[in-house]
Amino acid sequence: MHVAEVWQYPVKSMLGVRVGAAELVAEGMVGDRTWAVRDEERGGIRGAKKIGSLMQLAARYLENGFDEVEIELPDGRVIRSSDEDADARLSEALGQRVTLWPLQPPDQLNHYRRGPADSDDPITELRQIFGRDEDEPFPDFSIFPPEIMEFESPPGTYLDAFPVMLMTTSALRSLAEALPERVIDVRRFRPSLVVDTGEQGGHPEFAWVGRQLRLGTAVLDVAAGCPRCVMITRDVSPTIPGDRAVLRHVVRELDQNVGVYATVSTPGVVSTGDTVTLV
Repeated sequence: MHVAEVWQYPVKSMLGVRVGAAELVAEGMVGDRTWAVRDEERGGIRGAKKIGSLMQLAARYLENGFDEVEIELPDGRVIRSSDEDADARLSEALGQRVTLWPLQPPDQLNHYRRGPADSDDPITELRQIFGRDEDEPFPDFSIFPPEIMEFESPPGTYLDAFPVMLMTTSALRSLAEALPERVIDVRRFRPSLVVDTGEQGGHPEFAWVGRQLRLGTAVLDVAAGCPRCVMITRDVSPTIPGDRAVLRHVVRELDQNVGVYATVSTPGVVSTGDTVTLV
């Protein structure tokens, strides 16, 4: 096995970029999700679970490191985080009043605190977030860090829950075979790393849970399967349309999971082409 793709997402829930190599530290991938959008109408940092059109915007860093991002809108227009009217233009593109924020210190708890729910009924709220039909189960919430019940992400990060998410080429191929009329594109699933698992069928990454992986000079602890939510149903681009059928298959045939979550046991650098070894 080897690393096929390394993905970095400069802005939470926006399209990311493939990079040749990245540094993994305890908090996750350096340069990953260092910016996010805040909802100035209801409050709270928001991702595409709430603002679905975020997934139609693409973000990349400029040459001065992670301090500035450039965001391409679906019509090709470009916004830079340093533009005086960046928040206004981003709000117009998303259809609601938002602001763009770099990562704040972890002690700024109010910045990371969850905004108000969209529904007074917690079950309805959860079904909206996870995209579940009434006859479908919710994920096992015990796998998630407890702080995300109160905060949109672990304070000091814009991650949903875990530092790293892995997918395999086998998983992508298996999904395409199971759903031949649907668009299966890696950008719909937003992995940190894609591992080439050769001719293996199905979803071999599920067997990695509880084990360690060595990639480049880093070692990962594979913590749990990655339960999928409403985000994989969103419009991504004209060639990757919104599609709830993909999530129906994942929930009903794959025990809700595609890919696996991992934490960083040994920091290091991972590059495209690196050998991946089960420790």
